[in-house]
Amino acid sequence: MSRRKFVLGAAAGLSAFTVAAGIPRAARAAVASGAVADSGARVIAEHRLSPTMLDLTVDSPALATTAMVRLLHPADWTPGAARTWPVLYLLHGAGDDYTSWTRSTDVATFTHGAEMLVVMPSGGRDGFYSDWFNRGAGGAPRWETFHLTELRQILERGYGAGSVRSIAGLSMGGLGAMAYAGRHPGMFAAAASYSGVVHTTYQSSRGPSLIQGVLVKDGYDPTALWGDPGLNAAVWAAHNPYDLARDLVGIPLYLACGNGTPGVLDPPGTPPDLFIEPLCAEMNTALAQRLRDVGANVTADFYGPGTHNWPWWQRSLHLSFPLLTQPLRLGG
Repeated sequence: MSRRKFVLGAAAGLSAFTVAAGIPRAARAAVASGAVADSGARVIAEHRLSPTMLDLTVDSPALATTAMVRLLHPADWTPGAARTWPVLYLLHGAGDDYTSWTRSTDVATFTHGAEMLVVMPSGGRDGFYSDWFNRGAGGAPRWETFHLTELRQILERGYGAGSVRSIAGLSMGGLGAMAYAGRHPGMFAAAASYSGVVHTTYQSSRGPSLIQGVLVKDGYDPTALWGDPGLNAAVWAAHNPYDLARDLVGIPLYLACGNGTPGVLDPPGTPPDLFIEPLCAEMNTALAQRLRDVGANVTADFYGPGTHNWPWWQRSLHLSFPLLTQPLRLGG
């Protein structure tokens, strides 16, 4: 996917961690799980990719379909055991999926040995980490309900997830990380956004135009997500990290963004990013100032040259990892 959209669909050459090479055929067979959410959501298949990587297929009433979740776990992890582990959620960007973090970064090796679960759920091609407005009718897709109720309950009831969580995401996932933390105070102990779309109503039209443009390009009704930006302004505000700033006070926050000029981590010949990253930089600058104004604990890493691309998001994960994981050491 082009950098003119939210994320690159191209792999970053780290795909070895997503291949089930060397795993016995029996380990690749579908294995039903007994973990069930209150809504009836349940795991209907498990796919073992490596000794510490497991894919889950979840049948979700909130989505009215199935969705995938990738799970990295400690070597001594045992599903259904009494022990619990703290959780780090990693959210993907638009046009991508649950495989993106292990496909395009070193997260599998970087977090190896950490006593935690790393949960990488599907968020829809353009789901925007929201229960869709659907002209006021609600209903599927309800990504927020899937992630924060159905999946959370499944992981806690069958996969050893504890009650201490942090969350991070890139681009659309950066919006998701900050919106989820703001909309659910106390659920996450820290939150980070990398090149995030963190001010959805920025300058009245530029933010909405970006989001609705992505929806239109992929064939969605642009008002199905949060309604009309003017007529349904309250719905847009309710999902906007900038408007949720006061609800983000009290936990460590991390914002990272480049300015679109190719930097040292960009491959040779990378053209300037004239749209997405510069706009995200403006959004992040506005959010950082708003967070400081309301007394939030925010670390801003606005690193200058850098495009809307995976090497920078891997860098940001590494740099923000202490901020995200320190609160997890409080317990599982």
